[in-house]
Amino acid sequence: MKRIKTLGLLGTGVIGAGWAARALHAGINVIASDINPKMEKWINEAIENALPSLKSLTEGINLPPKGNFTFTTDPISMSKQVDFIQENIPEVLDLKRDSLKAIADTTNKDIIISSSTSGFMPTELQKDMKFPERFIVGHPFNPVYLCPLVEIVGGKETSKDIKEIAKNFYESIGMHALMVRKEVPGHISDRLQEAMWREILHALNDDIATTGELDESIVYGPGLRWPIMGMNQIYMIGGGEGGARHFIKQFGPTLEWPWSHLKAPKLNQEIINRFVEGVETQAAGKSVREMEKIRDECLVAIQRVLAKYDMGAGKTLNKFKAKKNNLFANFIFCCLKFIQCFSSTHIILS
Repeated sequence: MKRIKTLGLLGTGVIGAGWAARALHAGINVIASDINPKMEKWINEAIENALPSLKSLTEGINLPPKGNFTFTTDPISMSKQVDFIQENIPEVLDLKRDSLKAIADTTNKDIIISSSTSGFMPTELQKDMKFPERFIVGHPFNPVYLCPLVEIVGGKETSKDIKEIAKNFYESIGMHALMVRKEVPGHISDRLQEAMWREILHALNDDIATTGELDESIVYGPGLRWPIMGMNQIYMIGGGEGGARHFIKQFGPTLEWPWSHLKAPKLNQEIINRFVEGVETQAAGKSVREMEKIRDECLVAIQRVLAKYDMGAGKTLNKFKAKKNNLFANFIFCCLKFIQCFSSTHIILS
């Protein structure tokens, strides 16, 4: 299986910086490319801000030395020095497609190219690409350095072997690789999140609740359960001794009730103002950086608790720890064997 030593980033931003921090912490070298030279200072600061949380999350895991980081404004130069490319440019189809095609034209066919796109299907992006079989979607979640999920989606021309190589790479940097069976716009998780966000916007538009009240309805209730098992297993438990079948029998008919709007409301200025003013009120004067720090510390604490029970993201953390610690143990064993053999040879020669 191909070993990835150097990760290339096509575009930086919040997602690119998250990829960089996670990979560097796992001992992978990173070359980030962005045509905006001002992003060099920004991404270095973002990586430094991410490292304390990463170190806290991976405490007790024997990781290799931190990888080396390089920034360039020349994406073609980057593409010729790396083993794996992760694209993170804005969600504009033609821009992504043209950028990916340009990179594909300059790289060897064994270099995997992955897109962080949250919505486009891989078949759309690999169109007219040189060696399209090496292209996948590897969709992460913010903050990438702490959220382990990455959705791997192949297009019509994507090789199965490429998906497996990508899966192994993502797992080697501590991620949970979800192999999406069929490409659809928005993949899986974003479609589920968007369904909820549509209802949030309707609730704001219909003056049912404020953003704060809507968030309270999640964080004090169902949101506490989701990191452990997810909605489907929680619903099974909700069926009591009768399990999932009893749950569906009892609550299935409510699907016919007119609770959900499903279609998104029109985003007029009034609803935009309600949303923006609402979340700013919730922030209570805290800066985005301050809120990110709180979020990160909580994400670390949640995952470390989940690891004790080998549940959810905690299971991924445990697998990562076992893999890295086994590698370290094997390395120490080999070193001791070498020393033993050297000592024996020295005695004989003496």
